[in-house]
Amino acid sequence: MDALIKIVKDFPAFLWRGWGAVAAIFLFIAIWDAGSQIYGDMILPSPLQSFHTVVTLFHNNDFLANLNLTIERVAIGFGVSLVIGTVLGLIAGFFVTASITSRPIITILMGMPPIAWIVLAMIWFGMGNTTVEFTVVVASLPIVFIGALQGTRTLEDKFDEMADTFKVPMLMKFTDIYLPHIFSYIFPAWVSALGMAWKIVVMAELLAASDGIGASLAMARSQLDTDTAMALVVVMVALLMIAEYIFLEPIKQEVEKWRD
Repeated sequence: MDALIKIVKDFPAFLWRGWGAVAAIFLFIAIWDAGSQIYGDMILPSPLQSFHTVVTLFHNNDFLANLNLTIERVAIGFGVSLVIGTVLGLIAGFFVTASITSRPIITILMGMPPIAWIVLAMIWFGMGNTTVEFTVVVASLPIVFIGALQGTRTLEDKFDEMADTFKVPMLMKFTDIYLPHIFSYIFPAWVSALGMAWKIVVMAELLAASDGIGASLAMARSQLDTDTAMALVVVMVALLMIAEYIFLEPIKQEVEKWRD
């Protein structure tokens, strides 16, 4: 009964958050349509025209193959940077020596422009998957690392001492004290790294690959095919939002139940 009452009380807030997000999307589309009317379809295709082109693209087998390849590259690069960055960040957070040692390396990785990594990767690995995936890892890993590092370094000793006083089991201490706090820092880093991964993959494909969404975007640019270029951008943004709100957001809600 209490749970039902809570759901009823929280429903207006949930509904408002949903409508707020939908309203923001429609506002963006309205501004986009106004820009199309001002500058013309040659410069900025209308939303309706772009969405129609998106539907057409999904009936094209070559496009679907390129889309699958881009998603695979993002998944591999982001997955590697997520695992390695999280593990190394946690280690550096718990051990001061590791934190001090890793700091200049992370500074170098964060300060290096992605385009420079793409050029170096092209020299080292040539044109292909390795170049794209390597660039994603070196660009995204520092973001995840810093999130994990900050999460562990900001743990408060008083909660740890209280858990020891009440002889809380180590597993419960980790799941109920350490994990919620660390995750509140790691999750935003994951989201930022995912966005970085998408941007880097498309950029690397545009410059260093003959396939993938980035290569399709380069082809559309060379042919002055604004409709296709805008449709490809719409697809990339939609996939990023799906990855964040369909896959990552449920994980966040599950881990952060303690906030309720």
